[in-house]
Formats: sequence, C-alpha cells, structure tokens
Amino acid sequence: MKSSNANTPPLKTSSESYRSIFDAPSLRQKLSEVEKKVSDPNLWSNPEQSQQVMRERKRLEASLATATDLGRRSGDIAAYFELAHEGEEVSGDIKRELDQLRELVDKIETETMLSGESDARNAIVTIHPGAGGTESQDWAEMLMRMYLRWAERQGFEAVLNDYQPAEEAGIKSATFTVTGQYAYGLLTSEIGVHRLVRISPFDQAQRRHTSFASVFVSPEIDETIQVDVKPEDLRVDTYRSGGRGGQHVNTTDSAVRITHIPTGIVASCQNERSQHKNRERAMKMLRSKLYEFELEKKRAATKKVEDAKLDIDFGSQIRSYVLHPYRLIKDHRTKLEVGDVDRVLDGDLGPFIRAFLLMRRGA
Repeated sequence: MKSSNANTPPLKTSSESYRSIFDAPSLRQKLSEVEKKVSDPNLWSNPEQSQQVMRERKRLEASLATATDLGRRSGDIAAYFELAHEGEEVSGDIKRELDQLRELVDKIETETMLSGESDARNAIVTIHPGAGGTESQDWAEMLMRMYLRWAERQGFEAVLNDYQPAEEAGIKSATFTVTGQYAYGLLTSEIGVHRLVRISPFDQAQRRHTSFASVFVSPEIDETIQVDVKPEDLRVDTYRSGGRGGQHVNTTDSAVRITHIPTGIVASCQNERSQHKNRERAMKMLRSKLYEFELEKKRAATKKVEDAKLDIDFGSQIRSYVLHPYRLIKDHRTKLEVGDVDRVLDGDLGPFIRAFLLMRRGA
C-alpha cells in the first residue's frame, strides 16, 4: 500500500524541527509567568505595559495551541501507519492527515519568517485604482474583495474605514483594517502595483484591456509607539459619509480626511456616525502610516516608501492576473505562477505570501 506520493517531503524531520521550536513545557512555563503578571492589579495602572503583557499572553497561547495541534496530528499519523502495518486499509486517512499536517507545517514556517518589530501587528490596507479608468476602478474593488475574503479565510476581522465608490463601477479608493496575529507581516507581500488583463465587461467591442491598482499596507500602532505629529502640519477636511463605508442616510459632514502636509500622507474614516470618532480613527490611521513611512526610510538599503509609489502603470507591477487569452497569475518578484485564478481572487493568497517571505529571507 502506498500512503503518499513521490512528491511528499519527509515529514518526520520537519515535525521534529518544529517541535523544537514549539517546546510545549517551556511555553506553559512562560505563559504561567505572564498569567501572574496579568493577575497583578498594579499592571492595569500602566496601559502601555498592560498592552504588551496581553499581546505576549495571546502570542504564547497561540504558540501553545499550535504545538498541541502539531503533536496531535503527528501522533494520529503514526497511529494510522501502525494500522496500515497491521493490514488495515487506511490510505485515504493517511493522505488526508498528511495534507492537513503539511498545511499546518507551512503555516508554522510562514510565521517563523515574521520576526520584524511590527509583523505581529494589525494591518491597515489602502487600495487605489491606476491607469485604465472604469476598468481599473472595477479592478481595485476586485482586489478589495480578494483581501477581505483572505482575512475571512484566516479567521481575521476586517473593518472598512473609508470607501469611495466610483461613478460607473468599482472604487476610487478604499481603506480597511485587518485585525489578527501577523496580519501586517503577512500582507507586506501585497504592497505594490497589481496588473489585470481581461476582456472588459465595460467594452461593447469585447476588447482585451489592461488595468492597474496599487496596494499600500501599514502596521496599526498603539500607545506603546510614540509618533509626534505637529498640529500645524495637518489639514483636516470633513465631508458627507456615504457608500459601503458610511451611512447611506447620513445628512451631516461626519466623515473626516486628515492630510499630513509635509509628507502628503492621507488618512480618511467615515464608518462612524460621530465626526469625533471618525477623526479619532483617522488620526490613529495617520499615525500608523507615518510610522510605516519612517520604518521604510530606515530600510533605505533595499527599499524606500517612494519606491513603492511608482506610477500605477506599465512596468511597475509586482503581480499580473491574466484572465485572457489564458488564465494565470504570476508574481514578478518570486516568479511563482498559479493557474487557478478564481481560487486566488477568492482569497487564497497563501502560496504568494509564503513565496514572498521565503524570497525576503533569502531562501
């Protein structure tokens, strides 16, 4: 009986390697120490320290759960092989368990590559259409849906902060926050220009069109990170909320747009009825974007913020999505190609994210 194919990697070595990373007894001891800090009433008098402790507890709990899951799955596979050795027909069960274990190992390997100081934070994603008119505006909305579906697949929460619909179809821009462990680290793979090639549904002659849209991602920061913003450097505009991100019946100028004049960075929010709450949320997003801006300047050896702000046009794309005359998605940085276009557009970005992180690590 063959329980796996020739392409199946030796999982024993991988499993043992990851068990050494996720040492359950050590994790339990560290979690116990953190729980003692949490139970100390004095902790809550220091918001910054309490947030750090709670983040550490969440991280340890997630790692412990992963270690437990890894051990259980490895044990189940060993038991199935014992049954196979005794003559039981369990090839289907072994294949299923191997596939699930491989997915878990890939997920663990991906997380081990997320060691940046902001990788574990939530992500603020902004999408803008580029060259292509209505076509690109529709493409920008397709990308937004793809990332929202990805967040859903990950078990993350996504909140739409600002949504500017286009006149005919699609969007002029959209900003949303993805809340989940390593959301920012995972979505850094998406920063850049995305190119779509398809037969346009807006062209009566059924001609092939090329469209572009840009994606920017910044980490959501909290009070533990200080970002100094001078009031005189800000321009605050208010406008009427509307569309998916606001209230359709809102008759007051509750939406807020804040522009940081020295850098030109903009943050908008319209998903609250209160102008005060929208301003508070927009200010938090602006601080996060400014923080990412400063981080990128420090990474000047490889890439700066301005490098990501290339013209949203030919020659600057990081990934191409071709729907006609053939169907293929190709990442131009990692050279990864995927033929199941529909699955990717429905949020299955795992292969592209993992390939990018491997490339960044130099594997």
